[in-house]
Amino acid sequence: MTGSPPSYLYDAVRTPFGRFGGAFAETRPDDLAAVTLNAVIDRTGLDPAAVDEVVLGNANGAGEENRNVARMAALLAGLPVSVPGSTVNRLCGSSLDAAVAGSRAIETGDADIVLTGGVESMTRAPWVLPKPSRAFPARDAELVSTTLGWRLVNPAMPKEWTVSLGESNEQLREIHGVSRERQDEFAARSHRLAHAAWESGFYDDLVVGVPGVGLVRDEGIRPDTTPQTLAGLKASFRADGTITAGNASPLSDGASAVLLGSAAAADRIGRDPLARIAGRGTHAVEPHRFGYAPVDAAEKALARAGIGWSEVGAIELNEAFAVQSLICLDAWKVDPDIVNIKGGAIALGHPLGASGGRILGTLAAVLRAENHRWGVAAICIGVGQGMAVVLENEEAA
Repeated sequence: MTGSPPSYLYDAVRTPFGRFGGAFAETRPDDLAAVTLNAVIDRTGLDPAAVDEVVLGNANGAGEENRNVARMAALLAGLPVSVPGSTVNRLCGSSLDAAVAGSRAIETGDADIVLTGGVESMTRAPWVLPKPSRAFPARDAELVSTTLGWRLVNPAMPKEWTVSLGESNEQLREIHGVSRERQDEFAARSHRLAHAAWESGFYDDLVVGVPGVGLVRDEGIRPDTTPQTLAGLKASFRADGTITAGNASPLSDGASAVLLGSAAAADRIGRDPLARIAGRGTHAVEPHRFGYAPVDAAEKALARAGIGWSEVGAIELNEAFAVQSLICLDAWKVDPDIVNIKGGAIALGHPLGASGGRILGTLAAVLRAENHRWGVAAICIGVGQGMAVVLENEEAA
């Protein structure tokens, strides 16, 4: 918005991301979210009463995170009852959408400090039982998993739209000609870079532990992964397919938090901002082409920031599938070496509602560590959407 005050990212933290059925299997999603909110408050010294709003993303909303997990997490974190909270659902883009909502509130003057982020426990996502229209139906009823993908599909939806996420990306692979070898190489790189980032201490300030759980690093990283080992895995969605459990992101559990504020909020937060929210973009395509949607979302965000790809020093693209990530990079014509340099979701994990906060926080940290001015965080979203945010590191030389 021209002439509006800017919004800034002041801090970002997340839990380690746990495997499906792994370390966080006994931890409720609202408790995971509360951990990250607490961490931001504790490490900045911010007065919790100074928070104008809590906005969290969540993709499921059918289990323990129902009834507005943002409000519940804020209460569990001990924030004053006067701090309101709202939950955003844009599926995989939910926590990036939460940050967008928070930044807009700041830029319009409706808020000065907003705690954003998101959470997902794919392990604890419940089965649901469709409610019959009449009491005591004569037929059997089927439990439906809410962990991932379409459920209770409206029969009016065209069949081609409601194929599985994996089949959608197999179709994209055919259209764009991305080989199995490229996918496996990209996936192995994700594990290699994620492991190196942890070993170097990069994530030490970005990840906080969960009390009572011994997990200190992302649970899905396999540092010994190679393209050769991945080549031995069977295709998951087609007998002759290329997408496997090794070149797609795993089911995961975790939470993220991102602290946003105005320039004037620096005194109350007790630190200088890390980056400015410089541009935002969303885009929609046919539901089964969702993997391509970040392409135009990022172009819109760059246009609104007033820059082009040649000025971008770092990209955080959520790796839902290696194939859709590669398709986006090919369309943008960017240097792959500036993308996900600290690993991506294939290695780190993809707890749907938390991933947008992860990529945004990681991007801000990379811009600072590498002295880049501009960066893009982008994510594909089920049912045919994509979202992107441009950050500016105003301290870059």
